[in-house]
Amino acid sequence: MRWERGRRSDNIEDRRGMRVSGKGIAGGGIGVIVLALVANQAGTLAPTQAEQQPAAFSPEEEKLKEFMSVVLADTEDVWGTLFQGSGQRYQQPKLVLFSGAVESACGFAEAAMGPFYCPGDQKLYLDMRFFNDLAQRHDAPGDFAQA
Repeated sequence: MRWERGRRSDNIEDRRGMRVSGKGIAGGGIGVIVLALVANQAGTLAPTQAEQQPAAFSPEEEKLKEFMSVVLADTEDVWGTLFQGSGQRYQQPKLVLFSGAVESACGFAEAAMGPFYCPGDQKLYLDMRFFNDLAQRHDAPGDFAQA
């Protein structure tokens, strides 16, 4: 399959390189006091996850992002057709790319969980370092395993 020629999905939210806000604050303690003092002195808290700009990524990472966009578009097309054939409408999920940790409607998640779907916000979550795990830890490199 020549995936490079495939349609790309626009249903991607790129949160790679963004810090997760709020982790650890719920525990209270000295960290909350220090954070409150810093916020009071500065007048604002650090930007939230949605406000930060993603960092620059390697050409390999950008190629993986493009690949995932094509895979997502393919699933949208296939499932859309199947649902339409039965008189229903397929609700396309958004794919959230992240690095390390992410907040979702299902709660805080770390990369160790692997890719997951959260029904609370109807989004797919993927830490792209998962592909390294597939290749190195599970001896499953290549497009088929990644898709």
